[in-house]
Amino acid sequence: MWLAVITLFPDMFYALTDCGITGRAIKRGQVRFHCINPRDFTLDNYHRVDERPFGGGPGMVMLPEPLEKAILHAKALAVEAGYQQVPVVYMSPQGTTLNESGVKQLGQYNGLIVLCGRYEGIDERIIEQYVDQEWSIGDYVLTGGELPAMVMLDSLIRRLPDVMSANQSAEQDSFVDGLLDCPHYTKPDLFNGLAVPPVLKSGHHLNIEKWRFLQRYQRTQARRPELLTHVQLTSQQKKWLKSLAED
Repeated sequence: MWLAVITLFPDMFYALTDCGITGRAIKRGQVRFHCINPRDFTLDNYHRVDERPFGGGPGMVMLPEPLEKAILHAKALAVEAGYQQVPVVYMSPQGTTLNESGVKQLGQYNGLIVLCGRYEGIDERIIEQYVDQEWSIGDYVLTGGELPAMVMLDSLIRRLPDVMSANQSAEQDSFVDGLLDCPHYTKPDLFNGLAVPPVLKSGHHLNIEKWRFLQRYQRTQARRPELLTHVQLTSQQKKWLKSLAED
């Protein structure tokens, strides 16, 4: 996958490019990653990228000219790399709230240009002319779009084919099928007087699968019951739920 992030703070993305699963994916060439700084496209001696808003009010607004040049540069890089249709995604509190379905939607693209705003935001004309999608990670305000971009890209990269050590790891995470994740245990068998559930040490794979599903279902029912509205159960899972009700 080809990715470009337009940001005033490219160093923040070392957490994504140099660490963990995402860092390994980039080092292996499974993801081609670029950071583009709008300051590099300014013409004044101060490399100014913001100005006071028309109409007054607090804060500053990012200037359209450096952003436009940065976006066009990113598009040119994408074409050079062989990617003709790369949408521009703007991280914004006004965007669609990101969820597992949204991550899957973004994963259908071969490339993305992610635009990170700062201050009070960016000039609206950039959004009108260049932004294809707006995404949010929640109903709260941060100092910029970098952290939301990293959240989105982390979720996106880890779902790419062969990025995880086992594809099953991504498939069994919370929200992938609408349910929360089940509890997990490792050594030692006994910790602070609490034992590992015996079924997990039984070696009976079907019983373990049943236990994990029931744990996931009950945890979702207790913590996020609204998620169950959209969950589609298999015939086997329905039998397990029926047996639970009968116990």
